[in-house]
Amino acid sequence: MEFSTKAGSPEKLKGACLVVGAYADRKLSASASLVDAASKGALTNAIKHGDLNGKRGSTLLLHGLPGIQAERVLVVGLGKQDELTDRTFAEAARAAFRALTQTGAKDAVVCLAEAAVPKRTHADNVRQCVTAAREVTYRFDVLKSKKEEPLVLKKVAFASDKASAAAVEAGIAEGTALSNGIDLAKTLGNLPGNVCTPTYLADTAKKLAREFHLKVDILDRKHIEALKMGSFLSVTRGSDEPPKIVCLTYSGAAAKNAPVVLIGKGITFDTGGISIKPADAMDEMKYDMCGAASVLGTMRAIAEMNLKINVVGIVAACENMPSGTATKPGDIVTSMSGQTVEILNTDAEGRLILADALTYAERFKPACVIDIATLTGACVIALGNINSGLFSPDDQLAAELLAAGQAASDPTWRMPLEEEYQEQLKSNFADFANIGGRPGGSITAACFLWRFAKNFRWAHLDIAGTAWKSGSAKGGTGRPVALLTTFLKQRASA
Repeated sequence: MEFSTKAGSPEKLKGACLVVGAYADRKLSASASLVDAASKGALTNAIKHGDLNGKRGSTLLLHGLPGIQAERVLVVGLGKQDELTDRTFAEAARAAFRALTQTGAKDAVVCLAEAAVPKRTHADNVRQCVTAAREVTYRFDVLKSKKEEPLVLKKVAFASDKASAAAVEAGIAEGTALSNGIDLAKTLGNLPGNVCTPTYLADTAKKLAREFHLKVDILDRKHIEALKMGSFLSVTRGSDEPPKIVCLTYSGAAAKNAPVVLIGKGITFDTGGISIKPADAMDEMKYDMCGAASVLGTMRAIAEMNLKINVVGIVAACENMPSGTATKPGDIVTSMSGQTVEILNTDAEGRLILADALTYAERFKPACVIDIATLTGACVIALGNINSGLFSPDDQLAAELLAAGQAASDPTWRMPLEEEYQEQLKSNFADFANIGGRPGGSITAACFLWRFAKNFRWAHLDIAGTAWKSGSAKGGTGRPVALLTTFLKQRASA
């Protein structure tokens, strides 16, 4: 889809469809008011007869209005004006683009960004519209023999004047870069485990490095063994797929500036190993690499945005499979840090690969480290699919991530992280165990990771409930690319 700007008064703008907003309190937006005046009260008349109510997400399509150059006018409900938020605005934008795709319009002029959303700029609104359009029109049919019908809607212009032209251009550029990153994360997640292997993730990183002039290092089994990553290697013992650790480096600031390090869990398929999972919905375990996908998506987005910040993206990738060589419950392994771990459950594998990745991250002398993982079912029970779980002993870093999540409409909820929970990880035979029992399962998982993150500022995002959707809408969500990108953007401009 092509995005651009178009100058002029709404009623004079030509195109297949003009999109304007209306509020639930029988008020029209500024652009809708101009359309109403030019059409001799067509919108007011629709309100009077109950065809237009302005409820959030409602739409009304009108054809051939007198005095209007556009062939159609789509009026989108924005809800109550005094209750407008970035979340409700995003819902309205998605409704608008869903309705547009159901028309025969090949192009559209959108006048929604003028809405006064608290704490949001005109550029923010345009970015939100672009990401909404890309979300609604995203398709994953690369593995289907018969592709879906191509979208009729090809071009979207955002109405602007001289005062707002620069903001609109900025919003389009940022929204496009962010959407490209989100789409990459979605697609990687949606690919099946027989396609999206650790090697595939490594090859994707290489392509990003070529396209955006990033530095890339790929560690194979020999390198991983040389680094004595016994915790990581214990997970991949049962698989024939070669494990990979991928390091992508984006240098957007002076070399003296310490980088932010992002670490993504990349279990490209998780059977649970010897502690095998139930068969029901096991196919969704191809999504156990969504942390890695979000790191690659974020690296793409920030590189396209040319953010003035240094970032290292680490992807720890392997499969967790059962076999005669697989790690067994009760086995004890030695991590790269030298700490020993008793593996009581081989399905608690994500923390084992992240443990060594966290130790590896120390060499970059990071400003902070954030790991992202579909780590625990317990987090899904605690937070559902609305908020990602945020764990950090660092109040300032946690506050930054919480604020970025709100700004990006990609929210997190801070969970407790206290030393008392470490008691649950005690082992009679090793330094500690890899599970702490059912109580507070997402917390004890974070506490496990905390043991490997004592030498730098650190936060952990558990995205098990937010990285993908199940049921008829099954598919990757691309979260938390928006959160991470916004966090990095805010740091770059600080």
